Amino acid sequence: MSSTLSTPRGIGTPPMRLSSYESPRSHDSVDNVDAELLSVSWNQDVGCFAAGTSRGFRIYNCEPFKETFRRDLKTGGFKIVEMLFRCNILALVGGAINSQYPPNKVLIWDDHQSRCIGEFTFRSDIRGVKLRRDQIVVVLEHKIYVYNFMDLKLLHQIETLANPRGLCCLSHHSNTSVLACPGLRRGHVRVEHFGLHMTKFINAHDSQVACFTLTMDGLLLATASVKGTLIRIFNTVDGTRLQEVRRGVDRAEIYSIALSPNVQWLAVSSDKGTVHIFGLRVRIASEDTSAHSSGARNPSLLYQNSSNALESLLPPSTGANPGSSLSFMRGVLPKYFSSEWSFAQFLLPVQTQFIAAFGSQNTVVIAGMDGSFYRCSFDPVNGGQMLQQEYVRFIKSDGRHRCFIE
Repeated sequence: MSSTLSTPRGIGTPPMRLSSYESPRSHDSVDNVDAELLSVSWNQDVGCFAAGTSRGFRIYNCEPFKETFRRDLKTGGFKIVEMLFRCNILALVGGAINSQYPPNKVLIWDDHQSRCIGEFTFRSDIRGVKLRRDQIVVVLEHKIYVYNFMDLKLLHQIETLANPRGLCCLSHHSNTSVLACPGLRRGHVRVEHFGLHMTKFINAHDSQVACFTLTMDGLLLATASVKGTLIRIFNTVDGTRLQEVRRGVDRAEIYSIALSPNVQWLAVSSDKGTVHIFGLRVRIASEDTSAHSSGARNPSLLYQNSSNALESLLPPSTGANPGSSLSFMRGVLPKYFSSEWSFAQFLLPVQTQFIAAFGSQNTVVIAGMDGSFYRCSFDPVNGGQMLQQEYVRFIKSDGRHRCFIE
């Protein structure tokens, strides 16, 4: 195993909510000097986002927008800051100029106690870190390590194709444990159903996979390739392709894919400077079904029943994705003439990398590597151009550093 770990006493301490204490700052904070933005990432329910800076990290609340707290250091900053919902536990990976915490070390940081409660050190740089309430996942370029959160014991090792972006995502429901990562073949996504002791390889694209995400329960997977023209949605249990939508015709770099909590919408951001919203024709059976209620006593049963209930269904209260007027000639004209195109759009500066996610009540929240935050709303019936509801410049940055956060 290419890692070593240190386990200070206290790792089993229950997490506390960030709102349970006043916003702390380290004693060497320098407020009048702007920090350089290194990364941005949402927490698991998109209620907050973390900004890794050249001087430390900052946490922001999305609704209403405000800075929750920050840590500014003299020793350097963090290129990866991963939150665990809204609790006091974070995973931190230092940037290249961090003299105390190098980029091959993960810190499990308890901000309530202001101390490190666990460390992992590897032989190569860390590409990503993901957290669940019961797991810590560390992503290297060719390998993924899964640890138990309470005692830091290694649970799984997964080999992947070269993964410089650190692509990996987790389910976050307590009754499902699903991990998605690149497979060992180009265009393949590996899905680990830990609760079912099952591995599924999904042949998502002909070219290399560039971005993907899971629903909160891990039942659906949305993917895009390095071409960036098509986004595909799959059933993660049997690998069935459920829907395909088209971002555009020209090649694009996909920055983020997001699925709404109700599995009704999909959002995509790219280097074309547009956030696209698509209507989904798939959803999971209603939570009031008898199968679902009986499955509450058996996570595996609930998981199987939910996956079997996936069905093609466009909710009647929403509009459909527009298609080409020549779609009736499907099979004769090139494929893009019969594609599903985006339902709603929002324009952004082309030169900046943005990640998008869904807020409440038909809103989308967007965070950029230029230190900007947007909230916009879309019409769930008519679609079209989204309306900007809020704009905040939360940090000054030149936007030259790029993040690859799901």
